[in-house]
Amino acid sequence: MTADQNLDSGLPIRLLHDRVLVRVEGGEGERRSTAGIVIPATASVGKRLAWATAVGVGPHVRSIVAGDRVLFDPDDRSEVELHGRGYVLLRERDVHAVAAERVEKEPTGSTGLYL
Repeated sequence: MTADQNLDSGLPIRLLHDRVLVRVEGGEGERRSTAGIVIPATASVGKRLAWATAVGVGPHVRSIVAGDRVLFDPDDRSEVELHGRGYVLLRERDVHAVAAERVEKEPTGSTGLYL
């Protein structure tokens, strides 16, 4: 999938530079621990990163493609609504990690990392 293609067909924008448009997974409500314990939304937790799915990437994004699951800090985000759906707009440098499913399939030696 190229940088110009989006998972959500019909997105009315073209992302520029190093921007990544993501759709946040789940909600801000209660969640379950791996042991099955329900954690209410009001529970105070330290700084927690969030997972999202990249639905569009700008032409200068090097390490993320549309469809990747990415980890980001939900406190550093710019929200946008398109066609009634909420998305988060990030810079590539604000993404902390990409889920390993796609990364492990890449040939060894090409990490895509840069400084």
